[in-house]
Amino acid sequence: MRALLWLVTTQGASMSDPPAAPASEQEIEAVIAELEQYRRRIIDDALHIAKLAKVPKQVTMGHLEKHPEIHRIDAMLTALRAGEPFALPASTAE
Repeated sequence: MRALLWLVTTQGASMSDPPAAPASEQEIEAVIAELEQYRRRIIDDALHIAKLAKVPKQVTMGHLEKHPEIHRIDAMLTALRAGEPFALPASTAE
């Protein structure tokens, strides 16, 4: 995730802050891969726990569709793939 911080614009950055260096194609691809891996891990972990609790997969998938972290990851992936800057939530940027 450290590489992700190089790829984002920060909210509230002052005019005296030096501009962030643009990320290389390799850095962007690495961050995309990390985000996809993290997203997959969230889903796999939820499905595993749901299976242990004998919750139907369809119910679990319904909850995952509303999962706020998955929505944030999807937004970051969309922005990275489109080459758009984005701001990390305050809790993630620390």
